[in-house]
Amino acid sequence: MDKFKISETITKPGMVPVFYHEDLETCKKVIKACYDGGLRVFEYTNRGEKAAENFPLLKQFISESCEGMLLGIGSVINGEQTEQFISLGADFIVSPILEKEVAETCNEKDMYWIPGCATLSEIAKAEKLGADIIKVFPGNVLGPGFVKAVKGPMKWLKLMPTGGVTPEKENLSAWFGAGVVCVGMGSQLLNKESIKDTDSLTKKVSETIELIDSIRNS
Repeated sequence: MDKFKISETITKPGMVPVFYHEDLETCKKVIKACYDGGLRVFEYTNRGEKAAENFPLLKQFISESCEGMLLGIGSVINGEQTEQFISLGADFIVSPILEKEVAETCNEKDMYWIPGCATLSEIAKAEKLGADIIKVFPGNVLGPGFVKAVKGPMKWLKLMPTGGVTPEKENLSAWFGAGVVCVGMGSQLLNKESIKDTDSLTKKVSETIELIDSIRNS
C-alpha cells in the first residue's frame, strides 16, 4: 500500500488502537474485535519480550482474518528496531520520540513512519525529515491547548495525540476541536476489562468511530 493510502487508512476512522500483550491469542481477539468494530488500522507496541515473536504471527492472522487491516509497530526508538520490524512486515512505524536514525531508516526503506514530538521545534524537524502524521506525545501532559497553539502558525500539520486520550465525547471533542486528524488510544480503550469482553469492545470501537465522525461533522 502506498503512503497516501496508509495515511488515509489511519486518519479516516480518526482513531488508532495502541496495544501490547504477550499472549498471542489475546492479541488476536483484540485485533479482531477492533476490526469487527470498523477499524482497519492497529498499532502493536514494542513494549515486551514477545513483541518481535508475536508480530509476524499477528501479520499472518490479519492476512487470514482481517482483510485490508494495517498493522503497525509502536514504541520503536532506534534504527536497529526499525530494521527488525520492517523485516517482520510492519505496515508503518510509530516512535515516542523524534530519532533521526529511525527517520533515515524508514526513508531508505520507503516505510511510513510517525514520530513522537513534544515541541514545535521537534515538529518542524519531523516535517523536514519527511513525516506526514506527527504524534503529539505525551498527549495527557501537552493537552489540546498545545495542539491549538501549534496549529496557529502551522495550520497544515497532521497531528495525532497519544497518551490520556479517552473515548468520551468531552475528551474527543477537545482534541478534534483543536485540530487533530486522529488520536491514538491505548489503555483508556483497551483495558483489562475490555480485552476480556471482545463483544463489548467491538461495540465500543464502533460507537467511538461514530462519535468521532459526528464531532468532525458538527
